[in-house]
Order: sequence, then structure tokens, then C-alpha cells
Amino acid sequence: QVQLVESGGGLVQAGGSLRLSCAASGSSFSIKAMGWYRQAPGKERELVAGITSGGSENYADPVKGRFTISRDNAKNTVYLQMNSLKPEDAGDYYCYVRVERSGTYWGQGTQVTVSS
Repeated sequence: QVQLVESGGGLVQAGGSLRLSCAASGSSFSIKAMGWYRQAPGKERELVAGITSGGSENYADPVKGRFTISRDNAKNTVYLQMNSLKPEDAGDYYCYVRVERSGTYWGQGTQVTVSS
């Protein structure tokens, strides 16, 4: 089993920045990829950004150039630096971890609110 603990959500004005963190813990696991999804009220959950164990990154088009994903392999932690936030970026952000020979695990979600 893998547990994920997220932090960093909150309220920010449009144009501001937030940094989300997600730390994975457990016993004897090997992470293939980590990343973030988000879900706005009334909308489906969508991928925001992901990063593989090798460091390859991918981003959803709406966040390219504004969000940066990174990871600390030694700490099994993934970060999402969100700059130039827009009201449409608001929602619940969920981190995920894909573990070899185990599956995908999800964080509990952290709320991001962007005021216009």
C-alpha cells in the first residue's frame, strides 16, 4: 500500500501563484510516474501534469507555460508550481502515483480557489 499526503492548496488572487506538494509513503514500492489531476465543480476530472521516473513531463494544454511539475525521487514527492493562476484553474487537485506491479494511488485532494 502507498499513502499520499497532499498540501499547498488555498485561496489566491488571479495572477498569483501556489505550490502543491504530494508525498508518497509506504513499504517497498517503485514509482513509475507521478502527477496531478484536477476537478472543477460539475466537470470531469482532467489531467493537469505528469512526470515519469525518468523525468519526462507532460502538461495539459491550458496550463502549459504556467505550471511546472517536478519531483524529488529521494523523498518520493511531486510538486506542482502554479503561476499566473486563472479562475478557471480552480478546483480540487488530486495527486496520483503509478507504482510498478501495484497500480495507481490517489491523494485525498487539495482545494485551489482563484478569485478574480
